[in-house]
Amino acid sequence: MKHFTKWINRTFNHDSRKKMTLVMGAQYEPQTFGQPVERNQTSLISTRDAEKYFRPSSLPIKNTLIKNFQFFDPYYDKNYKEIILPASLSRTPDETVLNYFSILREAENLTPNQLGGCGTVGMARLPYPIAYNFFTKDYQKRVSYNKYLQSFAGIGHINLVKKNRLPDENGIVPYFVELESIEGSSKGVTYFAYYYGYVQLKKVQNMYKIDQMKLYGEDFLCAAYHLWQHDAEAVVGIMYGEWCKLIKKQLPTKQDGYVKTIDYFGTDGAYYRFIFYQLTNDTDVLISQYKKDSEGNWKSIRIDPYKCVKN
Repeated sequence: MKHFTKWINRTFNHDSRKKMTLVMGAQYEPQTFGQPVERNQTSLISTRDAEKYFRPSSLPIKNTLIKNFQFFDPYYDKNYKEIILPASLSRTPDETVLNYFSILREAENLTPNQLGGCGTVGMARLPYPIAYNFFTKDYQKRVSYNKYLQSFAGIGHINLVKKNRLPDENGIVPYFVELESIEGSSKGVTYFAYYYGYVQLKKVQNMYKIDQMKLYGEDFLCAAYHLWQHDAEAVVGIMYGEWCKLIKKQLPTKQDGYVKTIDYFGTDGAYYRFIFYQLTNDTDVLISQYKKDSEGNWKSIRIDPYKCVKN
């Protein structure tokens, strides 16, 4: 768990000298894999079906807890400082995440340069001050309400398509999420965009509040033509096999929905397990690493393959 905490801290670490970009209230980063690879430099591209990387999600959405618009009636004409959320919305970590994104599902902040829809969309901007109250006071200090609202510019609709709770550590409750947004454009037509990332919760009295968020934008043209870092099997085989010389035998991948599990016997005699989540753009993201101890228990670890290259 110590290694997992270091990974969480590294995920949310921000260079204070660099201006932070916000998207949908979260610290934003582009999806990165490393240096681009030309098509003639890898055989992976020619042997795989590139068409799959262009397909959007067909998963059922999860942010459906707000069943009707009457929920919003008590909040008309109120700013975020006047809103006190019912404790029932945040009694458990799951309820906090699902209610937060269920409220935002009905929000839109389309602009004159990012148009869409045929009139009013959802509950317009009414949900934003409600959703902002799911944040801890510390997060509200780091992200003002005006910046929060601006971070949704061009967003017309949000669906939560993936939600997985990750191991807790030192009062931190982290979640992996994937969002499907419908965004306006200067052409007056709307587009789907996908983001994955992490939501970090803290318990405040008897409620769970959002203390940090980070989102990565998904690209639908990168993996189709370049790179191998998007592929779980290649990541394990190249980074941990060729670079770190850790793999004696890599076992066949097991896939359950969008969760991919890769086990291997190590050159050190240990048994390892890597878990990846497959995104909507069909790229794989490494979520956790485990090593089986002498008693047969899985222990969370963090092996940095780039250190292997340096050494």
